[in-house]
Amino acid sequence: MTTDDALVTSFYPDMRDPRVMVAVPRARRAAMAGLWALAARLTKLLVDAREPLIGQIKLAWWRDMAAMLATDPAGLPKGEPLLAELSATWAEQGGLDGLIDAAEAMLLAESGQDRRTAAESFGTRLFALSGGDAAGGRRWGLLWGAGVQEREAEARRLLADARACEPAPGRLFAGNRALLMLDRWAAAIARNDGERRWRSEGWLLFRLGLFGR
Repeated sequence: MTTDDALVTSFYPDMRDPRVMVAVPRARRAAMAGLWALAARLTKLLVDAREPLIGQIKLAWWRDMAAMLATDPAGLPKGEPLLAELSATWAEQGGLDGLIDAAEAMLLAESGQDRRTAAESFGTRLFALSGGDAAGGRRWGLLWGAGVQEREAEARRLLADARACEPAPGRLFAGNRALLMLDRWAAAIARNDGERRWRSEGWLLFRLGLFGR
C-alpha cells in the first residue's frame, strides 16, 4: 500500500491491511490486493475532485480500462502500475466497471438519499467482487461514503446511517472471514462516530481473525 493509499483509506477498513489479508486464501491475495488498490484509487479520485466534470473524465478513462481488461488485456496501455497489477490477476474478468459506476454515482449525488444509495452500491459491489455476499457490504459502504464527503453534515448523516445499519448476519460471510472482519471493523468505527481507536480496533481484528466472532 502506498503512502497516498494509506492517507486516503485511513477512514475506512481496507482488505490490504496485513491483519485482514492473512485471512484471505493465499491464491487470492494478489487479486484482492489489486481490487482494493483500484477501490483506493477511485476513492482518492473522489476525495481530490473539485469539479465533477474532471472527475467524470477520469472515471470514464478507468471505465474504458476496465472494459479493455475484460476483453483485450493485451491492449492495455503500459506504464500504469495499477493496470499492470490488475492485468496480472483480473484479465478477462468483468465486474470492475460496476465499481466505477458506483463511484461516479457518488461523485454526482445531489441529495442525501442519492449519496446513501451510491455509498451502499460501492460497498456491495466491492464485497461481491471480493467473493462475498453483496449484502454484507452495505455498512462498510456507508462508512466509506462518509469519508469521501467534503461537507461535515453530509459525512455525519452517512455515519449515522452506518451506525443504524442492521448487522449483517454471520452466514453472509461464510467462508470469507476477511470480509467479516471488514464489516465488524466498519461497525466499530461507525459506533465511535468515525474516530479511530487503534488499540481497540486491533484487539477486535485479533479476536475475529482467531475465533471468527
